Amino acid sequence: MELGIMVAIFLAGIILILKGGNFFVDAASWIAEASGIPKLIIGATIVSVATTLPEMLVSMMAAAQGKADMSVGNAVGSVTANLGLIMAISLLCMPGLIRRRDYFVKSILMMTAAGIVVIGGMQGRVGSRLTVVLLAVFLIFLLENLRSAKGSATVGGEIYGKKRLPPGKREVVFNCVKFVLGAAGVVLGADMLVDSGSVLARLAGVSERIIGVTIVAIGTSLPELATTVTAVAKKQSALSVGNILGANILDLTLILPVSALISGKPLPIAQTAAHIDLPACLLVGAIAVVPPVFTARFHRWQGFLLLAVYAAYVWLTCCS
Repeated sequence: MELGIMVAIFLAGIILILKGGNFFVDAASWIAEASGIPKLIIGATIVSVATTLPEMLVSMMAAAQGKADMSVGNAVGSVTANLGLIMAISLLCMPGLIRRRDYFVKSILMMTAAGIVVIGGMQGRVGSRLTVVLLAVFLIFLLENLRSAKGSATVGGEIYGKKRLPPGKREVVFNCVKFVLGAAGVVLGADMLVDSGSVLARLAGVSERIIGVTIVAIGTSLPELATTVTAVAKKQSALSVGNILGANILDLTLILPVSALISGKPLPIAQTAAHIDLPACLLVGAIAVVPPVFTARFHRWQGFLLLAVYAAYVWLTCCS
């Protein structure tokens, strides 16, 4: 009976996430077009914040309960899953050109944040100094998005030399409601998925770290997966990439510092995490973001390589 209930909750979570992701991408795309803000910026801010809420809530609750391994594993594991699994799917389905000016700074910020967390792993903790540095990177990320949005607002105000017609009140209300319902769907669905998945994993006797970097990380990354799959189906590649980059920056620069603050002491990083999880996160990050900086495009081979590295990482994690 309990197993059947858990499976039912698991499936209901998937349905909520997929349907919510569909509403979410539609509304976010409309916001981008109506405001003139590039879809990459919308994806890296509004969409990323909403799809990162599951990771934020899980890590905060884990930190408050003294489960540091799950808190760190969820945040770092979500970044690795976002890149090695979700971005890989996006690149396999829809490689293409990028605009360096929209992409370069966010890539640098993500890799910088990953490097800082790796340093924390070498020290065995995320202390007060690293917390301040990570929050500073988060602030730079916000300021960069505001600058990009401000600079593009006037450019997006015209189409083919004609001014945009202002959207009607009914259209604005409809898309705002759609956006909120989509966000609620992905957050609630992810919460149901993680809770049921964690119960099933614990019944199998799996450690907190493995739960954190696999089931919980993948479960809390399902909003990004749903958003990416829907964006691919709707050929909104910039929204997909922007969402993944923005979510990763938030995972590293906001979730870990907030978790450390909630715990009231430095957030410890286990040796296994420092030797396996953090290097894997840095490696998939380099594979995902470095080549496009030089070639101004994403390649399908990156998707294959990311999937291969992620598969090897999951196998190594489950065997460790």
